[in-house]
Amino acid sequence: MAGAGLLMLLDDITTILDDVAAMTKLAGRKTAGVLGDDIALNAEQVSGVAAKRELPVVWAVAKGSFLNKLILVPLALLISAVLPAAVTPLLMVGGLFLCYEGAEKIIHSFSRKAHKANRAHKPAAEGGHEAVADAEPQEAAQARQEMAAVTADLDAATLRTNEQVKIKGAIRTDFILSAEIVAITLGTVANAPFGTRALVVAVVAVLLTILVYGLVATVVKLDDVGAYLLRRKGQHTTARLARATGRGVLAFAPYLMRGLSIAGTAAMFLVGGGLLVHGIAPLEGWVHHAFHHAAGEHVSILEAVSSYLGPASISAATGIVAGFIVYGVLVALRRLRG
Repeated sequence: MAGAGLLMLLDDITTILDDVAAMTKLAGRKTAGVLGDDIALNAEQVSGVAAKRELPVVWAVAKGSFLNKLILVPLALLISAVLPAAVTPLLMVGGLFLCYEGAEKIIHSFSRKAHKANRAHKPAAEGGHEAVADAEPQEAAQARQEMAAVTADLDAATLRTNEQVKIKGAIRTDFILSAEIVAITLGTVANAPFGTRALVVAVVAVLLTILVYGLVATVVKLDDVGAYLLRRKGQHTTARLARATGRGVLAFAPYLMRGLSIAGTAAMFLVGGGLLVHGIAPLEGWVHHAFHHAAGEHVSILEAVSSYLGPASISAATGIVAGFIVYGVLVALRRLRG
């Protein structure tokens, strides 16, 4: 009897694991769109740090992402069981925040460009180096060394501060993207038993975190890969091919990072706007009705493309409008407070 009971238990466990595997695969397909946005956003967020600090920064953000999911998975399971109606409004709040961050990023980018242009037109500050040059040679050398030491300390402190700001910003953005991934996964397994739901959500959350930050680490170290290939010596075909590949990677890497920077900002509006559209029933209904033709069995290539680009364009436009409205409201409130 004990042996038969053990076999029945193993059979039940195998069945549950098969269900979890099948549902995890389905949930993974449904979250693939968010995955691309997640990679672009995080690669853009951690770009710009010192080369030797890139992997530590990615690791710090990855740890923050695991912590986010450690909070979100139990919380989402609890809310979906106790108050499922609260899931959509909470996601909409997160969507608004993403849209606001996208608008803030664009405005700050233009502000930085204007600031640099103004500085370029300003005459060089008088004093400083000129005063040092007028001093005695020995005193001038000492003064330059002291100024260099102070500048180095300030630069190091600024880099550390900027690094922490980037890490916190990336973890904050990851929280919202993770919430969407968890919500999509929960929606996929909504009719499954609670245990299966919990396992599927946990597995998807862990696997996607590993995949996203593994790819992010690869992207940010792409220039190092190119430099390594370029150092290959020898005249045989493999070495020449490696050097050629290294040159190609080094030439392509700056454009890739620039593209990811643009894609990351666009993803904020796309994901945030998508969450808003999903939460506004009339708007979501109109979008579905406007592009439902692509759901048929026989569709043209144009209809198939419009079935993706149409809703994506509406989401992006909604995100841009909402982001700049929220940014404007917050700026006005800050000014009213003085």
